[in-house]
Amino acid sequence: MSMHQSYIPTEVLDRVAWMRGGHHKILVDPARTAHIIIDLQVGFMGEGALLEMPTARGIVENVNRVSKALRSASGTIAYLQYKIDSDEPHHWRSHYNRMTPEAYGRMRAAFTDGSEQHALWPELDVQPEDLIVPKTRWSAFTPGTCALDSLLKEKNIDTLIITGTTTNCCCESTMREAMQMGYHVLFVQDGNATRGDAVHNASLVNMVLFGDVVTADEAIARIEAGKIA
Repeated sequence: MSMHQSYIPTEVLDRVAWMRGGHHKILVDPARTAHIIIDLQVGFMGEGALLEMPTARGIVENVNRVSKALRSASGTIAYLQYKIDSDEPHHWRSHYNRMTPEAYGRMRAAFTDGSEQHALWPELDVQPEDLIVPKTRWSAFTPGTCALDSLLKEKNIDTLIITGTTTNCCCESTMREAMQMGYHVLFVQDGNATRGDAVHNASLVNMVLFGDVVTADEAIARIEAGKIA
């Protein structure tokens, strides 16, 4: 299956390096690192699913490769699972109130906990020790809507590797907030997917400000280097 043709202009990378005073790579201590896999669910990936993102099916192999490398190095794997919770105390008015009742009904049917489309994609390498964390916003760090931050702090995690869908929405939103909350973040360019290369690459141009944009191979190499260090 095809993945995005990722591209970040050299002048963008050079500008970030100038701002930081050089090219400083994020080092990975596997025991303090979590692989955050965002919204790889049937509703985003299945053929004919409500929010089908065909390119997301093409990143699964890389996602599983990163998980395997980090898990074998005593790191943490966390699957984030988008859901609609009609009973949550703070209804997401700014998003759902802009939808027609019919559109909201389709979303609620697809992403209510227990529905077929809410389920994680079956080809993901989910192991019993992995975390499965529900979220009700695009970002996993919106206060009161996801337990991810507290779960990571319990494990003394300070570095995240982000994969999933969509590059420019839930994945970018999560990375932006994570970095500003103090996490070091690696964003896997061939482990994220959205609708079209142009949208994907526009997001990557933003993400270099918030962490390191790397390939799956580069992420795995840093995990391996961290095991030796």
